[in-house]
Amino acid sequence: MSVQIATLSNGLRVVTENMPGLQSAAVGLWVTAGGRHERKEQNGIAHFLEHMAFKGTKTRSALQIAEAIEDVGGYINAYTSREVTAYYARVLEPDVALAVDVIADILRDPVFDPREIEVERHVILQEIGQAHDTPDDVIFDWLQEQAYPDQPIGRTILGEAARVQGFDRGDLAGFVNEHYGPDQMILSAAGAVDHDSLVKQAEALFGDMVPRSALSADPARFHGGETRRTKDLEQAHLALAFEAPGYRDPAFYTAQIYSVALGGGMSSRLFQEIREKRGLCYTIFAQNGAYADTGMTTIYAGTSGAEMPELITLTVDEMKRSAEDMSPAEIERARAQMKAGLLMGLESPSSRAERSARMVQIWGEVPDIERTVAKIDAVTREDVLRFAEAQAAEAAAAMALYGPVAEAPTLSELQARRAA
Repeated sequence: MSVQIATLSNGLRVVTENMPGLQSAAVGLWVTAGGRHERKEQNGIAHFLEHMAFKGTKTRSALQIAEAIEDVGGYINAYTSREVTAYYARVLEPDVALAVDVIADILRDPVFDPREIEVERHVILQEIGQAHDTPDDVIFDWLQEQAYPDQPIGRTILGEAARVQGFDRGDLAGFVNEHYGPDQMILSAAGAVDHDSLVKQAEALFGDMVPRSALSADPARFHGGETRRTKDLEQAHLALAFEAPGYRDPAFYTAQIYSVALGGGMSSRLFQEIREKRGLCYTIFAQNGAYADTGMTTIYAGTSGAEMPELITLTVDEMKRSAEDMSPAEIERARAQMKAGLLMGLESPSSRAERSARMVQIWGEVPDIERTVAKIDAVTREDVLRFAEAQAAEAAAAMALYGPVAEAPTLSELQARRAA
């Protein structure tokens, strides 16, 4: 497999990875325009725009967009994150050019029909309502807000319902004009793809776009804090966050290995101690998430209101113990899980295309898998123990609680236990 990268004269980058033996391909456009690129009054507009991309162009109706891809057996979709918005399709080899044409059409020539805006506004409001009715979903938005208060990166991607109610055609077009320049776009494809053909088509479809000055995102500042929302639910939900490295930080892979060993699987410390030995919960896990300039180790668990105090106490105690006695075997197991997850995930063209786009966005190149594996292998036990100690005792913290949580410890009490 070989990765090839080309840059058009206007700055748009094209990256491909041919995967011999496949008869299908994944192709998409990744735009460096996500939730953290919004101003406060724009919160939710990047996600709204993602929805509107499929609602009609100057040459295709919403139905024709869907039919163009599904008539050849493919699928098309999109997502919005805090740092990117992606529009992608999966098709058979003969239909790659069609998929690229449809993606270019929905991005370059959307009509933003006022009637369709109202329809999609209602859809998004339903999506927001559904999220609010899903405790183990909405709690992460509240946690993000506590970790990064009054910052774009701390706001919900969906936006608040009241703000979404007010967006109009001008707001959508304005965000496109601000953030959808060619130098903010990466066309990425993997599978049965031909690099030269894709570059030629990209030049025809995007080559006339004029570069523009990219609006940089505000630097992230992890402050931490607590939110507690009491409600009569069957379970009490807990989400904890501790400041961790961003994905450009040399300690990124140390943070990843630590979170896997702490709570990344059935053999992890939190799962074994809190679920298997004590039976305090059904779900508990830890994970590491990273952005360009910050990151978080996140722990989630759900239990009864009466058992939440014990669960929180045990979680903090297990973090402190991990800084003292996390064994070489635990670290090697976490390392193996990371490498296996990486390599297994990259057996699909969709994962390959996404990884290539993200690597080009972050590094300007696509590092060999071997280089990534080498970085994972280079993390030592001493690295993990030092990181675990910082997480347990020093890292800024945020906490979100939801449900019957009146008896749960406060963040101040949690911090005192960390320091003890």
